[in-house]
Amino acid sequence: MTPLAATIAGIGYWSEGLPGWAAARAFANTGTLPADAPARPAPQLLPPNERRRAPPSVLVALEVAQAACRDAGLAPDSLPSVFISTHGDLGITDYMCTTLAQAPTEVSPTKFHNSVHNAAAGYWTIGTGCMRTTTAISAHRASFAQGLLEALAQLATDADAVLLVGYDTWATGLLSTMTHSEGLLGAALVLARTGPGPRITATLEEGEAGAGDGPLAMRGHANAMAPMLPLFDALACGRDRVALHAGAGRHLQLDIAHG
Repeated sequence: MTPLAATIAGIGYWSEGLPGWAAARAFANTGTLPADAPARPAPQLLPPNERRRAPPSVLVALEVAQAACRDAGLAPDSLPSVFISTHGDLGITDYMCTTLAQAPTEVSPTKFHNSVHNAAAGYWTIGTGCMRTTTAISAHRASFAQGLLEALAQLATDADAVLLVGYDTWATGLLSTMTHSEGLLGAALVLARTGPGPRITATLEEGEAGAGDGPLAMRGHANAMAPMLPLFDALACGRDRVALHAGAGRHLQLDIAHG
């Protein structure tokens, strides 16, 4: 494929114990964890009542999306967006399946509302008043790489900047016997055509990508969105080359020129 390129204008990050990109970068370089890290994200985009009702998958997606926009100095309502989740909210999906099998009339309207794969994208566009295009992508372990390709393709056609958000949460119940995921993890990038910041050039190539051996990848390896973590290790530690799993026998090769 023809290489696609973008500048990383803003970064957002949240995982259990690392509630922000500054904390993640410090951990990647020194191994230190912040004291008194919050147990769950609390995106200020949502009013308190909505924040209480929203599932953790939505909370982490909105938290990192806001942080990336803030870091880039761009208004959230000005950006097209790509939201990526490997399976959606597996906890809610397991609840829906179990309830429909055992007591179908007792399905929670709120949980039903949050069960769709693009729930986080919907909360984002409503909360920010964004009328730009939003895309929700799932491609199993290749989800982040394929979402990144989508964002880069939008930049190469008609967008000046794109918000990219990857997130996943834990698997529970019978679904956890089919697909494994632990913890809560989210990260976001604002990608721009030009401007200051690290510059990435992406090429889709043959061959498998490793799982990553950096501090963030090792810490978050059990989450379904872990395939994105080698990129964030590279950004945190100044590495200039990384490969992301992009499907069976393929990887997305990223060359990084740090600004």
